[in-house]
Amino acid sequence: MGDILGLVAKRLGLGLVILLVISVIIFFMVELLPGDIAEAVLGQGATEENVRNLREQMGLNDPALVRYFDWLKGAVMLDFGRSIVTQETVMSVIGERFRNTLFLATYAAVIAVPFAIVLGVIVALLRNSVFDRVANVLTLTSISSPEFFLGYILILYFSVKWSMFPAIASLSDGMSFLDLLERTFLPALTLVLVVTAHMMRMTRAAIINLLASPYIEMAKLKGTPPWKVIVRHALPNAWAPIINVVALNLAYLITGVVLVEVVFVYPGIGQALVDAVSKRDFPVVQACCLIFAATFILLNLAADVGAILTNPRLRHPK
Repeated sequence: MGDILGLVAKRLGLGLVILLVISVIIFFMVELLPGDIAEAVLGQGATEENVRNLREQMGLNDPALVRYFDWLKGAVMLDFGRSIVTQETVMSVIGERFRNTLFLATYAAVIAVPFAIVLGVIVALLRNSVFDRVANVLTLTSISSPEFFLGYILILYFSVKWSMFPAIASLSDGMSFLDLLERTFLPALTLVLVVTAHMMRMTRAAIINLLASPYIEMAKLKGTPPWKVIVRHALPNAWAPIINVVALNLAYLITGVVLVEVVFVYPGIGQALVDAVSKRDFPVVQACCLIFAATFILLNLAADVGAILTNPRLRHPK
């Protein structure tokens, strides 16, 4: 147990170092943008006094290194400053949006994870069959298609032609849970189609790789049914790579939803990032990027720890 906790502490420390490096990149990439940020925000018709006041308000007269440490100190306390456009705190601008993104990611994960694992087990059981070939062709097609293309195809058929689901995933206060599921079904389905393919192929590959193991051959010689060989003998030993790819795809569901949210006009943090970039709301842009990075690093840490806990050879390397 102590070895595992020590390993988790090491990975967490490495994650914090990576996040610190990313924070430096995020902050100074904004600093390297051409022109004056205050003038870009106020526009060409701004007076010198207005520009000077905004520079003072944003702390742009201080050295860049001082501003970075002030920003980093606030970020640790979840205080990213105020939005340039609305003058609200950044957390009040993106807080509800981030919760919406988490809901969409959870919605997609609840469908995609069990479906991908069951489908991976089935195609491994029916390896080289027609069903296996069809499933591989469909998953390769899904992986090769951009998210926005899949989103527009779903809108074309499910919204325009069949009128089954709304094309715009707009949310409102007081709507029921069933209405919420209906409004967000198409963006969730788009994400499901993308991540299911990765997880299904990894599950299939991990199980097929284990089917040549001696203990699997022994189970077959004993007359164990093929489905029981996979479920009871192969699948438990394949959990390490499966958990790894599941965690990485969960990270994608949260950090890679920008295009999906834009296509369906979903009020998530990805849409907030796009809006902030178009309006040059740099505090919101920096906060969104840092939240994406922290989420991705945390789920990668979870993937590493999960893979280690499910593999005795990694738990006891000696």
